[in-house]
Amino acid sequence: MSRAAVAGLPSRHPIGGLLPALYADDDFAQRFTAGLDTVLAPVFSTLDNLPAYFDPRVAPLDFVAWLASWVGAADDPRWPAELRREAVVRAVQLHRWRGTRRGLVEGLRLTLAVNADVTGDGAVAWSRTAGAELPPEPSGEVVVRVWPDRDPEVDEGRVRDVVRALCPVHVSCRVEVLPGPPADEGR
Repeated sequence: MSRAAVAGLPSRHPIGGLLPALYADDDFAQRFTAGLDTVLAPVFSTLDNLPAYFDPRVAPLDFVAWLASWVGAADDPRWPAELRREAVVRAVQLHRWRGTRRGLVEGLRLTLAVNADVTGDGAVAWSRTAGAELPPEPSGEVVVRVWPDRDPEVDEGRVRDVVRALCPVHVSCRVEVLPGPPADEGR
């Protein structure tokens, strides 16, 4: 969408009415300023509605892409408009969870509309007791299992791309696409 010229948009501040009385009846002056009104009306409209442009829920879609770049949100033109808006709205929340299980699950749910389960320790081990024996060596692999939510198909390539983008760089992640929710394995 372009806000450069909007056909038939009236100016809330017509210039012709602001001219000195000498030009009030001058046909050329009134037509000239009417042309300027046509150019300035979208500018005034944008400025009058400026707060709405910073709310991704109501901003024009081309501006939502710009807002996404401001907050570092994922924005894919192939996504539906509502998903693009939601990604911008939740960007700060998702950045807070980046690199965590919750962040990975929420990122997959938001961007691809899939359910996910993340297991594994990412090669991290710790003990709550000072001076205790070291815990056993962790496996180091994180397994991300995804299954469809709204759509019956899951694009495994896109899932891998999202997991690669959201997983910490030092963690090896394996992706498994399941036809449905995993069976409870005694967790």
